Amino acid sequence: MSSCVLAFAYVVSVAYYLNLFGAFGVSLTQLNDAFHANMLTSSVFLLILFTGVTRGFAALERMEQVAVGLKLAIIAGLLCGLSVHFYDVSAQQELKFGSPQVTGWAGLTLMAGLIVTVQGFETSRYLGATYDAAMRVRSMRMAQLLSTGIYCLYIVLLSYAFESDPLSLDETAIIDLMQIVAPILPLLLVVAALSAQFSAAIADTNGSGGLFAEVSRGLVSEKLAYTFLVGIGLLLTWTANIFEIISYASRAFALYYALQSAIAAVRAARSGYPARTTLFTLLALLGVAIAAFGTPVE
Repeated sequence: MSSCVLAFAYVVSVAYYLNLFGAFGVSLTQLNDAFHANMLTSSVFLLILFTGVTRGFAALERMEQVAVGLKLAIIAGLLCGLSVHFYDVSAQQELKFGSPQVTGWAGLTLMAGLIVTVQGFETSRYLGATYDAAMRVRSMRMAQLLSTGIYCLYIVLLSYAFESDPLSLDETAIIDLMQIVAPILPLLLVVAALSAQFSAAIADTNGSGGLFAEVSRGLVSEKLAYTFLVGIGLLLTWTANIFEIISYASRAFALYYALQSAIAAVRAARSGYPARTTLFTLLALLGVAIAAFGTPVE
């Protein structure tokens, strides 16, 4: 059951990544509207499907490697620019310490609805046909450490150096903020966002292909899985907005983590580890709560 939930989560998360891709892709053009963003998203879906069906996993992986390299280079530049801006604001004693705008239960459910934005480290788990277990474990650990460092630094630099404006909240609001730091950053940020969402979408596409093949014991090929994923992704693109898709994906991943934690709790109990049993049980309950009560940003 957990594998089925994860498969659904992958499908929705790819839709989330590529809908962000579409939004950023048209953000600095005269075609900056939902229709053209969806058209761009749909085009990338079809590109991934064509590449996956005609060239297979290796071609998709190569596309992802190029996108990840570009993304990390731009992120490094972005963090440097934000650090300089943070230092300047701090030197002028103008750091912002605004009070939280969403607190209590509403804040917790909102945070639960955003879990998909910080997940994805299990993707290489389902690439066993290409990489050995040791390599996949190292990749997941390295990804978690690197992304955690980037997220924490980015949040600190952004939260205290800029005024928060809830009225300007949308999927590309960060572009206007970066204009304050340096005129070149909005363009670089769009490029980084495009490469980030593209690489993440391909990673989850590859992961879903491996997952479907593993769960079906070869009855569903990776190429057929790509077709299914793209079909559902296109449906979500044209029937739901980005914040709804984020919420759907977050709920699915939370439920998957809950099921995995429950399995771990049962095994720990059978092995006679009461502390681990308690920990995994609490994590399972937390996952269920997130799946049940997580809310979209809107």
